[in-house]
Amino acid sequence: MTPDFIPGSAEKLLDWRGLMAAFEAGHRLKQPDIKDLFVYRGPDTVLDRATWIDGLGALVKVATVVPGNTARKKPTVNGAVTLYDDVTGELTALVDFHLVTKWKTAGDSLLAASKLARKDSRRILLVGAGNVARSMVSAYRTIFPAAEFRIWSRSVASAAHLATPLGLEIAADLEAAVGWADVICTCTMATEPLIKGEWLRPGQHLDLIGAYRPDMREVDDAAIAHARLFVDARATTVHHIGEIMAPLKSGAITEKAILADFYDLPSGRYARETAEEITIAKNGGGAHLDLMTADYILRAWRSRQV
Repeated sequence: MTPDFIPGSAEKLLDWRGLMAAFEAGHRLKQPDIKDLFVYRGPDTVLDRATWIDGLGALVKVATVVPGNTARKKPTVNGAVTLYDDVTGELTALVDFHLVTKWKTAGDSLLAASKLARKDSRRILLVGAGNVARSMVSAYRTIFPAAEFRIWSRSVASAAHLATPLGLEIAADLEAAVGWADVICTCTMATEPLIKGEWLRPGQHLDLIGAYRPDMREVDDAAIAHARLFVDARATTVHHIGEIMAPLKSGAITEKAILADFYDLPSGRYARETAEEITIAKNGGGAHLDLMTADYILRAWRSRQV
């Protein structure tokens, strides 16, 4: 078997609704074993994720996260993605790392918002101004085509760099911007909460993307405790990410507060119940989502000549 080499240019073959459909199909399959290996060097991280989904295939994704690369004008996240045949275990594809990461990360929160955000949401606040925030503008517009965006960042220059070419508004005051928004998306490297529960109002939805380590958080205990809480996968969030670990440790919540993950989509439990409730979705990623994304990309790549 000759493996496919799929470059970043394959992005033109993809669409957000197609990826969401792939996620929903993937979560109807048996839950896989998922293994993560973290290696730390100060603020830097090596993350090795692996999974095998019966009926879909296997994947290994290795990522390096180096926050200092921002000052070097280089990507803070780099890595490699390898796909393997479900039956034989042979290498089937090497897929562009940044392509998989972009679409998996944004698609994860887009699927959450499609189930949890109010359908009449129009005002979206992006907290953070990096590549993830840029991806979320495109993704959210799929389900909220009339959305108005505001961007807040601790760096005004970073906010302007993202906002200006897209014609978006920069928010000067975070608390006021949170009160303005229907949907709040956090995509930062924060280690201390940026958003307070007391700022939230009924009907809002929060997509939390940034925190991926035990020492990282973007919202406080009050926000987590006050909202109806969802995760993409219990296996990759509950005991791995500070956003969930910290309020569990403080007693602000128990594990029962996590109402559903994506494997509850077929049952209908991953859903908003009332217009007034506040919903929070923690995006933890996970190799199974990388696999579903990479498989979707591979199928799009192979069908391009059909």
